[in-house]
Formats: sequence, C-alpha cells, structure tokens
Amino acid sequence: MSRIVIVFHSGFGHTERVAEYIRIGAQAAGAAVELVGIDAYGNVPDNAWETLKQADCIIFGSPTYMGGVSWQFKKFADASSKPWYNMEWKGKIAAGFTNSATLNGDKESTIGYLSTLAAQHKMLWTGTGMHPSNHKEATRNDLNHLGGYRGLLVTSPSDASVEEMITGDLITAEAFGTNVAEVVKSVKG
Repeated sequence: MSRIVIVFHSGFGHTERVAEYIRIGAQAAGAAVELVGIDAYGNVPDNAWETLKQADCIIFGSPTYMGGVSWQFKKFADASSKPWYNMEWKGKIAAGFTNSATLNGDKESTIGYLSTLAAQHKMLWTGTGMHPSNHKEATRNDLNHLGGYRGLLVTSPSDASVEEMITGDLITAEAFGTNVAEVVKSVKG
C-alpha cells in the first residue's frame, strides 16, 4: 500500500478542509494517507519528519497569501533543508495545492514555489491529471473549474466559512487525491 503524507498550513480552516478531501480521494484509490498540519508558528510535530521520510509521496499545501505560500509554510520549507542535505525525499512523488480568496489570486506563484521545493528535493512532481471545465455551461461547482494542471487550485471567498466552501473545489480536491494516489501506485509499483 502506498503511503502518502499531506503536509499543509491552514490559516482559517479552508486549506485543511481541502487536505481532508484530497485524503478521501487518495484513500479511495487504495493509499494510506496521513495529514500533517503546520501550526500557527510554522512548526510540525517532532515525529512528522520521520513520517515524511517514510512516505512514498508528499503533497504540499498552503494558502496563497500576497502571491506566495504562507510564512508558516515557508518556515517548514526552510526547515526541510535538513532532509534535503541527506536527500531523504529523493525519488518520492510530490504534488501541491493552494487556496486563495479570489479566482486568480496569483495561486500559480504558490504552485510554482511548491514544485520548485519538490525539484530541490529531487522529487517527481505530478499535476492534477484532469482537464478544466471550460465550456459555456460550466459553473464553479464543476470539476477543475479553475483549470489547474500543475497543481490543485481552490478558491474560498474571504467571507465564506469552511462549511460554505465551493462544492466544485471539494470534488476537484477528491479527484486530485485519487489521481495522485494512482500516479504513486504506477511509479512505486
């Protein structure tokens, strides 16, 4: 069974909910999935570093704040220089997701940062594996309505509670989790 770790920071709970839906999709595809939250101070639990080392795949997640990852995620990324030095994540599958309050929100900058982090660790990046819903009848409740290929893109309006998240984003997160788990299975055997 493939082992996937989703490591993420969530400022208001929306990004955490996305991580939970990714887990649902990956588990449905047969993977064992663990969520590792980055706390408000940019730290992960002490045992998380070993959990990440043992994973077949790491999915990175951060809200997009001011055109990039949150400072809490950046602190985690900087701390990953220790596993980087020993190439502990080399050859693992990597993927990423982000959430912002607006449809664009410069989320692509965040996905670019996450894929660069993976490249520095010599990881193998995979994207969403799905086409966008880009026809005239498409709505925000359709699969991949934001058209992400390199990573999962999600929008949570600034005045929306976690319970009010857009259904299309959540089903896209679940499909993304399934796709990542299938990629891990095909690569890792």
